[in-house]
Amino acid sequence: MPTRRVAVTGIGVVAPCGIGADAFWDGLCSAAPVGPRVLEDWDASPYFENPKEVRRSDRFTQFAVAAASEALAQAGELTVDPARRGTFIGTGVGGIETLETQIETRLNKGERRVSPFLVPMMMTNAAAATLSMRHGWQGPCENTVTACAAGTHAIGNAARLISNGICDAVLAGGSEAPFTPTAVAGFTNMTALSGSGVSRPFDPRRDGFVMAEGAGVLVLEEWSFAEARGATILGEILGSASTADAHHITAPAPGGTGAITCMRLAIEDAGLSADDVVHINAHGTSTDKNDAAEAAAIAKIFGTPGPVITSTKGVTGHALGGAGALEAVAVLLSMDRRLIPPTAGHETLDPEMPDIDVVVNGPRAWVPGPSLSNSFGFGGHNGTLVIGPG
Repeated sequence: MPTRRVAVTGIGVVAPCGIGADAFWDGLCSAAPVGPRVLEDWDASPYFENPKEVRRSDRFTQFAVAAASEALAQAGELTVDPARRGTFIGTGVGGIETLETQIETRLNKGERRVSPFLVPMMMTNAAAATLSMRHGWQGPCENTVTACAAGTHAIGNAARLISNGICDAVLAGGSEAPFTPTAVAGFTNMTALSGSGVSRPFDPRRDGFVMAEGAGVLVLEEWSFAEARGATILGEILGSASTADAHHITAPAPGGTGAITCMRLAIEDAGLSADDVVHINAHGTSTDKNDAAEAAAIAKIFGTPGPVITSTKGVTGHALGGAGALEAVAVLLSMDRRLIPPTAGHETLDPEMPDIDVVVNGPRAWVPGPSLSNSFGFGGHNGTLVIGPG
């Protein structure tokens, strides 16, 4: 059991369905879009001092900077020693846009035309490092790269820095900008992407995930520090866990065995029992094997119908390493609004699945309580957060 409580005092989000918490929430409650979830007409300039900084930042870093700016503005002035402020941002593919662009430059124009900023822009720790330098946060500055579980793992790791007494505040989340021709071709050729362009989690018509980009960043703070400065506490990170399937590079373990262990460990870490959990923001990617494994895992732990379940990927699509952070934001906003958004694109539960309670048609009113946010990634990575209301 952690000895120090972890409060959430700021939320920032950049997503195709909305930039900023209010717009993002409205997007989550809308109908399922069709096609890749790309931030059209993205303009990073309001978040940077000059155009040169923008040009020297990969798109995934730009998203993280924007989301962190919003989160810090909401959190207000922190009184924590900068040496005890950490930064932990997850990603799956980091600056892949910069890498692909510069490879094309080398092939077409020669080695001498490759940008000297290639490495600092493409490296997966670039977002975390940029936030640390930008805001003067001098504590641990790290990143997690665990495919589609990275955002969830980053928040869990950040919370442990606080609960274990290493930091008093941490900027935590995930960011992804994966839309390059080669990356899209790779996902397409492995038949992971939806042919219809519609995300349908847990529905028998599901035909793959819809790729997305975006970022979510939270300000995590030691509970008593937040109370002492009069901060508004938006929620609490109660616990987390990480496990590996040790099964297959892309497919989940049959029956969701790794996910079962991960959820159980996270609940135990939070000092709760399965009966205490009232809501799950599922990984719910709209892929055949993942949805089936996750549904089986949920039923194994909680029985049926079990906690109320939604997959916000019906709207957001799958932002890979940024997905878990976007979904943690969704859970916190659900607690604030006292509504759980529907699983857009879902019409009928797959009859091959257990009878889980998926929110459909419109938001469902609820009394906020302990909730899980699940993320499962290529490589067999499993991550679960347990989030409570403020």
